[in-house]
Amino acid sequence: MTKRLQRLAAVATAALATTCAVVAQERLPTIPPASYSPEQKQAAADFEAARKVPVFGPFEPLMHSPQVMSQARAMGDYLRYKSAIGTTLSELAILVTAREWTQDYEWYVHQPIAIKAGIKPAIADAIADGRRPEGMSDDEEIVYEFSTELHRTKRISDRTFARAEKRFGKQGVVDLTGINAYYTLLAMQLNMAQYGLPKDGKPLVRFPR
Repeated sequence: MTKRLQRLAAVATAALATTCAVVAQERLPTIPPASYSPEQKQAAADFEAARKVPVFGPFEPLMHSPQVMSQARAMGDYLRYKSAIGTTLSELAILVTAREWTQDYEWYVHQPIAIKAGIKPAIADAIADGRRPEGMSDDEEIVYEFSTELHRTKRISDRTFARAEKRFGKQGVVDLTGINAYYTLLAMQLNMAQYGLPKDGKPLVRFPR
């Protein structure tokens, strides 16, 4: 990840952490820092040291299990910022995951980050609408097809695997799968907790299941 993109991501997450009125529903209410247990205090300190912002977003409901939160954060430190497929393509996979899970907050956070990282707005709009984007680069097409196939069929065909492996290598295939899996974990936690959107957020369209 370039230093410029790291700064942009940090600014975006810091803004969300400090200015957005996001409140988890009563299922897993956000724990005030003053009420943290010793384990939660350590998890929060480790989070801020790694991410340079206080605990926010999906990590707020996860704070009810601080060890899970810390392990999830550590995995995300690699998959989001250092994966073998690069940060632009990882943001594309995150958008696909957010759309497949209809996870409003995940989309709210990552759509602007994806655009700043180089994903065309028209591609993000198509994903939001449930359409296959037009005008994707070869790399974007590989990531899109791999990710959507994994979410929808729970498998990867030989053709899709071979194409991804040829382009990104074995580490890249593992990392791409990991990105989809990691953001599925966060989406599941957010959906389960009924974690709310900021006031300026717009929910994704709900599709028939």
